[in-house]
Amino acid sequence: MSDSRDGRELAAPVEAHSLDETRLAAYLAENIPGLSGDCTVQQFLGGQSNPTYLIEAESGAYVLRKKPPGKLLPSAHAVDREFAVMSALAESGVPVPRTHLLCEDESVIGQMFYVMDYIPGRVIADPSLPGCSVVDRTGMYKSLVEVLGALHAVDYKAVGLEDFGRPSAYIARQVARWSKQYAASKLEDFAPMDRLIEWLPENNPGDESSSIVHGDYRPGNVIFDSTAPRVVSVLDWELSTIGHPFADLGYFLMPYRLHADAAINGFLGHDIVSLGIPSEQQLLETYAKSAGLQEVPNIDYYIAFSMFRLAAILAGVLKRGIEGSAADPRAIERGEAFKQIANSGWEIVRAIRN
Repeated sequence: MSDSRDGRELAAPVEAHSLDETRLAAYLAENIPGLSGDCTVQQFLGGQSNPTYLIEAESGAYVLRKKPPGKLLPSAHAVDREFAVMSALAESGVPVPRTHLLCEDESVIGQMFYVMDYIPGRVIADPSLPGCSVVDRTGMYKSLVEVLGALHAVDYKAVGLEDFGRPSAYIARQVARWSKQYAASKLEDFAPMDRLIEWLPENNPGDESSSIVHGDYRPGNVIFDSTAPRVVSVLDWELSTIGHPFADLGYFLMPYRLHADAAINGFLGHDIVSLGIPSEQQLLETYAKSAGLQEVPNIDYYIAFSMFRLAAILAGVLKRGIEGSAADPRAIERGEAFKQIANSGWEIVRAIRN
């Protein structure tokens, strides 16, 4: 039987992700000041790669995120990195949940985990923000891009994240990494991807700007205030690192260059003005002001790069779906979208060249 909280679906933990709730409650009572009363545990349903739980006690509500069970790649499911970046941003002005503890002792519930505050509000995955008013959509997008600019303006060395990633040659390393991943995943030749793999490294703008990057910044990974059009928390920092800020921005702007279909929530073909969604140019201007920049150069390159990266990821999803090893039963449908996204990325490049 499932429940929901602020539109987020909950249920009893599935068997593979069950916890020793008695031991967990004792550990939390001992290590979180002020926590009192019996604890109830429910699991958030959805696509999180790190199992996520709502912990409720008399003293309040908390969220626990842990590594999944089983053998994992060394750098995967790094909940300790999520904890580190959110803790570092606590006084930065970037809205993040307050973190309480990181437990690296696997004897408590079987895997490393951390606990943060539960933040009430709206979580809306669709970038068209269905169910919101025209005025709210305008405000929500303004808030989204202001928060992204504020994140990129944070001095990552000053908040203790100097060793959180390699700032130099971020785009070049990402292009090389995902080109190799795509080569290992592809089932057939697809010319737009091959052209992107050739064009992107040869035309890298060479800008070595660096900042904290979220890695998956989009409406579905933030919490909006329940009644006001503003972001109150940024979630899902699993892919965060030190990198080029425009990689985040290009990824966030992708819907403006994508057509909508069953697997992609693009804006092309929609009247975004009537929806209240600001134009891409308006968002760029708002972002620049928030990030403390005069302009945002070469944004088309970074949007094309983001499409290439996402297409490479989805090509891997498609291969796993066809091989029957994907966890998501919709893997083939999702993965097949890589062609449309790669096509869109190459169309951007063609426009740049012309």
